[in-house]
Amino acid sequence: MVASTEERTMAPKLVDSAKSIFHSSLPDQPSSAEPLQIISNGKSGNLNGVKTLNNKKPINSKYAPLPEYKWHIVWRNVIAFVYLHTFSIYGLYLGIFYAKWLTVLWAGLIAFSAGQGITSGAHRLWAHRTYKAKLPLRIFLATMQTMAFQNHLYEWVRDHRVHHKFTDTDADPHNARRGFFFSHIGWLMLKKHKDVFMKGKQVDLRDLEADPVVMFQKKYYLILMPLMCFVIPTFVPWYFWSENFWISWYVAGVLRYTSSLNITWLVNSAAHIWGMKPYDKSIAPTENIFVAIAAQGEGWHNYHHVFPWDYKAAELGNYSMNISTAFLDFMHFIGQAYDLKTASKEMIDRRARRTGDGTRECGKDNGVEPGYHSYLDDGDHLWGWGDTDMKDDEVEVVLRTNNIKDR
Repeated sequence: MVASTEERTMAPKLVDSAKSIFHSSLPDQPSSAEPLQIISNGKSGNLNGVKTLNNKKPINSKYAPLPEYKWHIVWRNVIAFVYLHTFSIYGLYLGIFYAKWLTVLWAGLIAFSAGQGITSGAHRLWAHRTYKAKLPLRIFLATMQTMAFQNHLYEWVRDHRVHHKFTDTDADPHNARRGFFFSHIGWLMLKKHKDVFMKGKQVDLRDLEADPVVMFQKKYYLILMPLMCFVIPTFVPWYFWSENFWISWYVAGVLRYTSSLNITWLVNSAAHIWGMKPYDKSIAPTENIFVAIAAQGEGWHNYHHVFPWDYKAAELGNYSMNISTAFLDFMHFIGQAYDLKTASKEMIDRRARRTGDGTRECGKDNGVEPGYHSYLDDGDHLWGWGDTDMKDDEVEVVLRTNNIKDR
């Protein structure tokens, strides 16, 4: 049977409509790993002057989009996630009706501590270098990050720096433009896009290689991780207050671990899809209060992607919605954390006034022109403090604002 001209015309439209159902309504961006390049004044910007950006360079041909992402399912991970989520429901049932209250409290304590290993450790210390930490704090945070079981620090930081450098492109391991499910958990069920590996090789990791704590954990991770993530959490309730072994396993082990994973994943998914954009409306990351509370302060994601070197990962100083900042302030108080970097109000005001979505009150201009401040102005995304694409005058202002002597 030969299709009519009208039917042949409608077919592509139906396909496009079907595709739209499975994709998030994020702003269109180049699918290649290279950000759109914008002609500028060079590396050194002008904080007090006005920068005119009119001309855009075409994307270099070598960064043209690769062929469509072919899925290669990692069945080992799929089976593991099915087990974890299925028996987490059972663990929740046991936790409500059968577990001793000490076991539930213990599971919560471990979840919080492991969360700090991710937020204050892997994320704000090692991935973005927002502050410096003395050896005891580094050992503690590395231990807690091992308990979180989200890959060793070296791999976690590498993937996260690539995520910031090439946000929501094929080089982003959890590209949110592929939809909520992919950016939440699906990316871990598939082999990574080749852009992730190609661009990952360009990210500087020498600071990690020079840190003996990071390299020790990397070397012995396959021994340390099962011990910290599953053996000790399960053993303690069973041994010290005679909890049933299987209740201890399913509540303090499986349920606690799976819940922690999903909270972390929400930063990659929900905080890249739903929320306001008071600092830069042109990027996908958003301010998501639910994720901020659940992830110990990691949901203020629009701010974080604009100022990735800020130790607070947020403008707000409210500890109730950013418990990781409270932890770091306490570590600073006792002398374990130092050289904490944060953006000044003037710097934040200028950026929000120029590129925000208008949901943040910026105050009066006071005759000050909205001058330069942003890696995005030149098409260069930063992974954090120490990125060579960070402009010299921006570095100087941050150092001076935070009374830091050197980089």
